Amino acid sequence: MRTILALAGAMALSLATGCAQGGAAGPGGNTVTYWLWDANQLPAYQACAKGFEKQNPGLNVKITQMGWADYWTKLTASFIAGTEPDVFTDHIQKFGQFADLNVLEPLDDLGIDDSAYQTGLAANWKGQDGHRYGAPKDWDTVALFYNQKLVTEAGLSGEQLNTLSWNPEDGGTFEKTIAHLTVDKNGRRGDEKGFDKNNVKVYGMATGGAGDADGQTTWSPFVASAGWHYTDQARWGTKYQYDSKTFQSVVDWYFGLAKKGYLAPFTDYTDGANPANAQVAAGKAATSLDGAWMISTYYGTKGLDVGTAPTPTGPTGKRATMMNGLADSITKNARNKEGAKKWVRYLASNECQKAVGGYGIVFPATPDGTDAAVAAYGKKGIDVSAFTEPVTDRMNSTTFSFPITDYAADVYSLMRPAMQDVYANEAPASGLTRTNDQINLILGQ
Repeated sequence: MRTILALAGAMALSLATGCAQGGAAGPGGNTVTYWLWDANQLPAYQACAKGFEKQNPGLNVKITQMGWADYWTKLTASFIAGTEPDVFTDHIQKFGQFADLNVLEPLDDLGIDDSAYQTGLAANWKGQDGHRYGAPKDWDTVALFYNQKLVTEAGLSGEQLNTLSWNPEDGGTFEKTIAHLTVDKNGRRGDEKGFDKNNVKVYGMATGGAGDADGQTTWSPFVASAGWHYTDQARWGTKYQYDSKTFQSVVDWYFGLAKKGYLAPFTDYTDGANPANAQVAAGKAATSLDGAWMISTYYGTKGLDVGTAPTPTGPTGKRATMMNGLADSITKNARNKEGAKKWVRYLASNECQKAVGGYGIVFPATPDGTDAAVAAYGKKGIDVSAFTEPVTDRMNSTTFSFPITDYAADVYSLMRPAMQDVYANEAPASGLTRTNDQINLILGQ
C-alpha cells in the first residue's frame, strides 16, 4: 500500500533527535494539528473533528492533508525543523524507527484496550520497549479485482473466481484461469495452442510491480498461503527468511507467470501513471491483486464493471492476505500534547470510528466501525466480502502483518533492486539468499 522511507530519508531523520527540543511549531494553545495523507478520508475526519470539538469546547482541530508521495518527506523534514504536527496518521513500517529516534509520545495512558479492535491491530503498535505508540485507526486486506466484461467474454463467472486454488508446481486453477483470461493479438487465449506470449493484447493479471520487500499486492498472498513468514517471529523479528526454499519457489512461480505471458511485464507498471487499477480499467489486464483502500477507485471508474474475489487457496489449505492497519500517533514535541491525547482518544473511540465507517471509504479498526463501513459500501451496491471474510473466517483464511523489525528502510533498499532483478531480468529467486544474508547482517545476525 505504500512504500517505506528511502534509506537517505531515514538517515536524515536521525538528525531529529538533536533538533526541535523547544516543541513543534504551530498554533498550540487551543488548536490540535493533525496530518493525514488520504484525500478520500478527509471528509470523514472533518466530521469527526466537529464531533470532537462539540464534546471539547475550546479545542479546535486543524487538519492538513497531503499526498502519499509528499507525506513522509514533509513529516521527516518537520521533525528535523521542529514543525511537526501534534498528531499524524502513522504506518506500521514507520513507527518502529520513529520510536527508536524518540520522536513519538508513548500512549500508554490513553487506556487503549486491545480487545476493542479487530484482532492484532492494537498489539502491532507496541514498540520493543513495551510502550504503545499508535492508537488503532483502520485496516485493509488484499483481494482480486476483475473486469466483469472480460471475465464474461472468457466464459467464466464470479463464482468460479471465488473458489480458485494454486500451488507452485503447476499453478492450480488460479494459473489456469489467469492463462485463459490472457488473450494475444490474434485472439488466442493463453491456454490455447498457438498462443503468442510475445504479443499479448490482454494480460490475465495486471502488474503491481516487483513487490519490493513485502509484496503486499503482488506475491505476499501466495508465499503466506504456502506457509512462509517474513521473519522468525511475528513482531520485532531478528532474522528475515527470504532465503527460504518455500519463499524462493513461490517467487519463481509467481514471476514465471510473466515469462509465460499471463502476468503483465515489469515495464507495464508505473506507480503514478499506470498502476494495476489503470491497467484493468483500460482493458489491458483482466484481473489485479489490490488493496481495500482501492475499492472506491475501482468501483468509481467510469465504464468499468468490476467485481472482487478472495485470494486463492494455497498449499496450506487456506487463503492468505496481508492485513495492514494504520494508527494515529502523537509527536514527542507536540505543542498541544494534552489536546492531542484527547483527540487521539476520540479518534480511537467507537463513536468516531462508526462515523468514519459510515462514509464507506475505509474499514475502521473497531468491529462496529467495520460493520458501518460494510453497510455503507452495501448502499453503494458494493460487495466487500472478499476483503472482510479473511478477518471474520479464520478457519479458512490467514491474515498476516507487514514485517515489523528494526532497519525497515535498509531492508527496503536491499530488497527493492533484488526483487526487480527477479521480475525484470528473470534472475533466479535463489539469488535472494545473498540479499537475505546482507539484511540479517544489518540486523546483527
